[in-house]
Amino acid sequence: MIHIILAEDHHIVRGGVKALLEKESNFAVSGEATNGAEVLALLEKGVPADIILVDMNMPVMGGLELTSKVSESFPASKVIILSALDHEKYVVKAFHSGANAYLLKSISPDELIFAIKHTMLHSQYICTELSRRFLDRLLQQPDTIIYKSVQDLEFSSREIEILNLIAEGFTNQEVADKLFSSKRTIENHRQSMIDKTGSRNTVALIRFAIINGII
Repeated sequence: MIHIILAEDHHIVRGGVKALLEKESNFAVSGEATNGAEVLALLEKGVPADIILVDMNMPVMGGLELTSKVSESFPASKVIILSALDHEKYVVKAFHSGANAYLLKSISPDELIFAIKHTMLHSQYICTELSRRFLDRLLQQPDTIIYKSVQDLEFSSREIEILNLIAEGFTNQEVADKLFSSKRTIENHRQSMIDKTGSRNTVALIRFAIINGII
């Protein structure tokens, strides 16, 4: 059972989300709040919360401040931001504050359910609309790495497998678990591919792989 606390100051919105979540047999809404301070009070009372679904803008204590406090004092609880704010700076601030996922309020009910389940199993999630937007902008940036022939570079099937998993957002440890390997081995593969392509970091490596049709 996944226990969820809803933090949303608009009663109609909160009621709609609650009704949606309660249709899932393995979801339980364990608490409701209209601001971050109320969420902390619920947690301090021992209300179970595997997931805290948080609006960014709330009175008294907003989503970012709440996320920081939850990360510090209740690390077992994962925070999912559900917001109408779609600018990159808000997404970055949310993850820097300790959020595990960022969703726009325009997402479909199916994606909300999927995001909660994914966040429980993995480390981070960002909704499809934002992912597509960020990737489009990334692909439009000027190339910083130029090869006369990408065919000169050889990628093993294992490297391509690792690239695909990294591109999906999995951490080194998660990739290692999926491939029945060690974290150190995955780290070595990742660094080898960064060196091979002349990429500055993992983001640049993934961009290179997508642009050149490697993944």
